[in-house]
Amino acid sequence: MNKEKQWPLWEVFIQSKTGLPYKHAGSVHAPDAEMALQNARDTYTRRGEGNSIWVVPSDAIIASNPADAESFYEPGNDKIYRHPTFYVMPEGAKHI
Repeated sequence: MNKEKQWPLWEVFIQSKTGLPYKHAGSVHAPDAEMALQNARDTYTRRGEGNSIWVVPSDAIIASNPADAESFYEPGNDKIYRHPTFYVMPEGAKHI
């Protein structure tokens, strides 16, 4: 199929249970957000795997370049208070 005639690509994120993080499930093609949501539901939650679905236009996602990781993450290395070693997890905390 000619790429110019394809519907836009949407990324699909599924939340399996309330309170859990959304996880990338895959991609679907659709002409609009509503159809993308329906296509995602039909494709990725046929057996009741999800509690909630997000669809995001693929061209709206911006990612860092792994080759730039050292310089990209460098500013945070000198702020040791951002590392989780200084926090005590409360007893009974869920989904952390």
